[in-house]
Amino acid sequence: MMKVKNSTWIQLLVLQYLLILCALQDFDFFYFVQQWPASYCDSRHSCCYPKTGKPAEDFSIHGLWPNYNNGKWPSNCDRKNSFNQSEVSDLVSRMQKDWPTLACPSGDGFKFWSHEGDKHGTCTTLDQHTYFQSALDLKKKANLLQVLKNAGIQPGKFYSLESVKQAIEEGIGYAPSIECNVDSSGNNQLFQVYLCVNTSASNFIKCPVFPHERCGSEIEFPSFSDQLDSHDEL
Repeated sequence: MMKVKNSTWIQLLVLQYLLILCALQDFDFFYFVQQWPASYCDSRHSCCYPKTGKPAEDFSIHGLWPNYNNGKWPSNCDRKNSFNQSEVSDLVSRMQKDWPTLACPSGDGFKFWSHEGDKHGTCTTLDQHTYFQSALDLKKKANLLQVLKNAGIQPGKFYSLESVKQAIEEGIGYAPSIECNVDSSGNNQLFQVYLCVNTSASNFIKCPVFPHERCGSEIEFPSFSDQLDSHDEL
């Protein structure tokens, strides 16, 4: 009789685990979002450089966001699995370089990463380390800045929106979505690039749906190296 009860209890635990697993798998793809730091800083909100100093002139990670094919997305799925910085201790130096915070006041990045992990990472089947490492690996795989430079698109100039999209599609193999913001002079500027990724966060895929774009036909790709180094004092 005891064996039967134990067996039933184990079956219930397994079923509960499978239900949780299915719930966490309940999304269709990831948006992998990278932002251009010069556009983040040259806007109405301005920016603060992280405590580690001004980031390099390169795209940085904003997030890896699970999404549904209908345009909606899950968020904050598992409060018991909140961000634990000890889980990513070996990734911190890479994250400071490729996933820096530009929010004010200046920070070390952990608040930003905690927000991304809790809001988005908990809605996947990836453990914390795999979630953050996958995003870092996707940035390296995309190599957006080099892709644009290969097409003759350099920071500090204006380009047609379509030429930027075409360069990224030819370099990576899939069409991106471009998000723009507005600089202090009222120019549309390249702000964020959305690429779609499979549910294991391992490969780029064709986007099932694109976010709404708000860009002009001509956009600025502003230089970050020319911006004054004054944002780290706020």
